[in-house]
Amino acid sequence: MSEKTVQLTTAQAIVRWLANQFIEIDGEELRLCGGGFGIFGHGNVTCLGEALHSHQQELPLYRGQNEQSMGFAAAAYSKQWLRQRFMFCTASAGPGTANLLTASGLAHANRLPMLMLCGDTFLTRLPDPVLQQMENFNDPTFGVNDAFKPVTRYWDRISHPAQVIQSLPAAIATMLDPGDCGPVFLGLPQDVQGWTYDYPEVFFAKKVHRIRRQTPDSEEIADAAALLQGALRPMIIAGGGVQYSRAVAELTSFAEARQIPVVETIAGRANLVADHPLNIGPIGVTGSDSANAIAEQADVILAVGTRLQDFTTGSWTVFAKDARFISINAARHDAGKHMSLPVVGDAKVSLLALDQAAGGYTAPSTWVAQAKQERQAWDAYVAKNVSYGDNRPNSYAQAIGVVNALCDKRDRVVAAAGGLPAEVTANWRTLDIGTVDVEFGFSCMGYEIAGAWGARIAQSQREPEQDTITFCGDGSYMMLNSDIYSAALSQKKIIALVLDNGGFAVINKLQNNTGNESFNNLIADCPTVPQPFAVDFEAHARAMGAEAETVANPAELADAFKRAKASSQTYVIVMKVDPYIGWTDGGHAWWEVGTPHITDSDRVRQAHVDWESSRTKQRRGV
Repeated sequence: MSEKTVQLTTAQAIVRWLANQFIEIDGEELRLCGGGFGIFGHGNVTCLGEALHSHQQELPLYRGQNEQSMGFAAAAYSKQWLRQRFMFCTASAGPGTANLLTASGLAHANRLPMLMLCGDTFLTRLPDPVLQQMENFNDPTFGVNDAFKPVTRYWDRISHPAQVIQSLPAAIATMLDPGDCGPVFLGLPQDVQGWTYDYPEVFFAKKVHRIRRQTPDSEEIADAAALLQGALRPMIIAGGGVQYSRAVAELTSFAEARQIPVVETIAGRANLVADHPLNIGPIGVTGSDSANAIAEQADVILAVGTRLQDFTTGSWTVFAKDARFISINAARHDAGKHMSLPVVGDAKVSLLALDQAAGGYTAPSTWVAQAKQERQAWDAYVAKNVSYGDNRPNSYAQAIGVVNALCDKRDRVVAAAGGLPAEVTANWRTLDIGTVDVEFGFSCMGYEIAGAWGARIAQSQREPEQDTITFCGDGSYMMLNSDIYSAALSQKKIIALVLDNGGFAVINKLQNNTGNESFNNLIADCPTVPQPFAVDFEAHARAMGAEAETVANPAELADAFKRAKASSQTYVIVMKVDPYIGWTDGGHAWWEVGTPHITDSDRVRQAHVDWESSRTKQRRGV
């Protein structure tokens, strides 16, 4: 019997195949691809656009305003779905596709699935050079799309219609792999998109995917258990991988049974609620005094689902030099960092195995009591830090405290680059599991509003009654604000807190802390700005379809936030904050930044000496 085939263009085959991929989540079958974000141009409208038009019910296409922000939205969508579902982004050949590079870097750094379907130059080269083609004189196969190779987990250029039979499953396998998860780039030459092929019909049959849970090696578990059983001052670092593994319950049970204090990374915020007795706080450069204090004394550290980046480790100064690490991670690359004893495996499965192997071990009660005492002191600091009504200048912390007190426990909070990630990490008291998205893996300005839009699209599919709330500085707002319009257009409500400190104030703070004069960060300190003036953020947001208001202080912010919660529309609240006073002073570990070894400035020279004085605590390893 001859094989049944169907003739389709390359673009039609890609879209039809995507529409028939499903995933099982909590016993429910959902379409694996939640749709896409698209801006059409000559490189993707005539063929891919035609194919998407025929599948707009299965794969809804959200109209983006900027390709970079589309990628941010797609990353936030997959993060909200705990990497179990993804969105695609489509951009035209040339600058449209190039605009996705930063978003791809963000998804790559954060290990997030995202599919990019991007236009490419003609495979035949008959019309070369074409509009927007970046010519390489010595290699005609090398172009703008090749720039995505360092920031993707899977990269391919579709050079023949039959190729998608192999490329698409490989792309999905990458995006669903716990250890190799990340963005996928498929270059689609404009001519190949429209070429036809007789595809086997079985290729388009419905397929239900499940995410693999890798079982750890039994000897690695035994070694980890032996090390843990000898610990006098153990500590758990809970990273974002705990949530992606859906292992929060197992982590909590393990910590409670063994009475081991838990600290959270930035990506791991909201693994435990704030008042859990073993939650000792966020760790690292933007962490808490409580977490950093016990990290300094811990002798065995169980790191679960974290890549141990410098903000977590204080550039590797927050731990005792002789502390031993056990790293549970689905990614081999992350599990072996800094001389860790690796346990390569799924967090849920590995914690269950380690629990069984650890026998009756529990941490000494004096150590646990000390950790809890440290957390109580930190809680008192945060309570004072977020308080208002004492005529202090407006601060990020106060705005965070207002929202924290009034939001619903299942509302999602988003922050990204600038000073707000540190302030949210330090001051936000988690009300429920998995409700915080602080994007500090790639620390991308502009993620705040676009990410909130993408998160809201995902949130509306499971918790439509909840709100997505984003904290955004004026610098990030000016860099990428157009998805206020996207949110209003698509009726995916977000609440944006725009906190205006007159420029890039956190970098000005770093500039000053390293002995440098304020220069080119605050608008008032830009030598090329003769007459500084403020932006009317309220009017701007209203012009893009949002409801908006400006408040003078945290008390007015509280009333405005209640109105925003009650509204059905995207809502922007603007408040000025002081660029110098009101920063969270506690909780900061050392962070390695390059300071000048020679300078004519006495202040810069002394700052260099002071900064380098902490290097003696730096742990060395690979």
